[in-house]
Amino acid sequence: MQTINLAAICTPADYNTRPLDTIYNNFIDALPVVKYDSENNKRLIDFSTCEVYGKTIGSFLPKDSPLRQDPAYYLLTEDASPCIFGPIEKQRWSYACAKKLIERLIYGAENGLEFAIVRPFNWIGPRMDFIPGIDGPSEGVPRVMACFNNNLLHHEPLKLVDGGESQRTFVYIKDAIEAVSLMIDNPSRANGHIFNVGNPNNEVTVRQLAKMMTIYAKVSGEPPLEAPIVDVSSKEFYGEGYNDSDKRILDMTKINKQLGWNPKTSLWV
Repeated sequence: MQTINLAAICTPADYNTRPLDTIYNNFIDALPVVKYDSENNKRLIDFSTCEVYGKTIGSFLPKDSPLRQDPAYYLLTEDASPCIFGPIEKQRWSYACAKKLIERLIYGAENGLEFAIVRPFNWIGPRMDFIPGIDGPSEGVPRVMACFNNNLLHHEPLKLVDGGESQRTFVYIKDAIEAVSLMIDNPSRANGHIFNVGNPNNEVTVRQLAKMMTIYAKVSGEPPLEAPIVDVSSKEFYGEGYNDSDKRILDMTKINKQLGWNPKTSLWV
């Protein structure tokens, strides 16, 4: 028997406006799950987040440093990369801190808890988010892909937070579920490991993603907007206390070796 813990507040807008709820939901509410599985010899597959990596080492290098061109300073590896969070006043890191602490708890659990930890990297596809007022609450700020879809549906400019220079890697949900299924079905190869689950081949800046998605506006039949993309500050979009990671480029070595998994779906199909 095994438990799969997917429960989470995992919307960036909530990290600023609901930091205590975010911490309670992602840490306090997860404590009984870890305790129960540990005491009853149940296997646990826990969903963490790529946000536990925080900022990359490369983001702290001088802007004119040639080392900024070295991918090694940005690659995120499960068992080697440091977890570098922003200042305590930036509530955006409440989510990452809570998830990281649960990872620590799972590692330290007594009775030899069998576990695997999933660190998702920007999963996209059906049912992965909500569009306000259509398939979710009328208020709220979903994640980037759903935000852009919402703008397109309402014939509004796509909003780029702080210039849209953050880089992300997106993986299609069908590929990601295949990876999780391998963890479920192969405990001898998955137990005791943390796995990055994403697609490093689908790396784009948020600005590049916005430009790709404006293509859909051209075939919608709506008259073109004068400014299809606009820049907004993170304070204006998310509220006070927002901070962001610069890149999320995952190392796939472990999941390739242990589970033989590789994502298949391209962002440019």
